[in-house]
Amino acid sequence: QVQLVESGGGLVPTGGSLRLSCAASGTISSSYAMAWYRQAPGKQRDLVARIGSGGNTNYADSVKGRFTISRDNAKNTVYLQMNSLKPEDTAVYYCYAVRFSAYWGQGTQVTVSS
Repeated sequence: QVQLVESGGGLVPTGGSLRLSCAASGTISSSYAMAWYRQAPGKQRDLVARIGSGGNTNYADSVKGRFTISRDNAKNTVYLQMNSLKPEDTAVYYCYAVRFSAYWGQGTQVTVSS
């Protein structure tokens, strides 16, 4: 079993920055791919950024150039640095880990005021 705990969400003005963290515990290893998803009210949960076990990354078009995903395998932690935040980035952000099974965190709220 893998447990994921997100932190770092909050309320920021347009143009501000936040760094989300996802601490993983349990049978997690650097072989897991990790990702951040987000879900706004009334909308589906969408992929924001993904980082593979080898460090390769993918981003949603809407966040390219503004968000950066990274991982610290020694700390079993994945980060999402979010810059130039926009009101449309407002959502609950979820951490996701997958190898043979998939795991979700509880989510952290990010609210960007206009």
